[in-house]
Amino acid sequence: MASVLDICNIALANLGDAATVSSIDPPEGSAQAEHCARFYPIARDTLLEMHDWAFASKRAPLAPLTNPVTQWTYCYACPADMINPIAVLDSAATDDLASVIPWANPQFAEWYGYGSTPIVGTPSQQPYTHESLSDGTPVIYTNQASALLRYTARVEDTTRFSPLFVRLLAAYLSSLLAGPVLKGDAGVAAAARWSTIAFGPPEARGRGGLFSAAAESDAGQKRDPVRNHHAVDWLTGR
Repeated sequence: MASVLDICNIALANLGDAATVSSIDPPEGSAQAEHCARFYPIARDTLLEMHDWAFASKRAPLAPLTNPVTQWTYCYACPADMINPIAVLDSAATDDLASVIPWANPQFAEWYGYGSTPIVGTPSQQPYTHESLSDGTPVIYTNQASALLRYTARVEDTTRFSPLFVRLLAAYLSSLLAGPVLKGDAGVAAAARWSTIAFGPPEARGRGGLFSAAAESDAGQKRDPVRNHHAVDWLTGR
């Protein structure tokens, strides 16, 4: 699997830079290493924030804090490695999702292999808000006791990255490095080119390029059999 240095060197090679950095923590002393040390964490964490990647998804019980507000029943500390909260869950629930299929006709349920009884999953996802205390401490407010958080974590171990994510990260890093490495009009043009490779053209930003390919592949790592068999409106409404 690619290392941090591999990703940085791929990004530099994308720009036609022949340099090979051997350390960015600490930087080895070259300008390229300094640039990579500055921009690599930004590129990585930005991409982690943009999608609920399977390799970065974690769940953990939340640690309670003194609640300073009246609008929510509980206040919890955020995990130290959290990038994004995904869902607050009832830790005693048997399912992450509330999955209910109200069959208009039992025959439709039989077609989908469920018999005539509607499928009901335990509704465990709870309302919450992600805010900060007056001292800047990030917290989760919710009405759920003994809450469990599913969240996107900051992943520094590159061996957990999928091959497509590695390519995406290298391309995005190239777009950030282009200005300081190439400078001038060449840097601007290269930044735009590698941004398009990473995310698609400006008019379809986030719906093309390597990001879409990586996100689509990643989505295949998650399955909800009930929702995957949900009947479409025209069918249930007959």
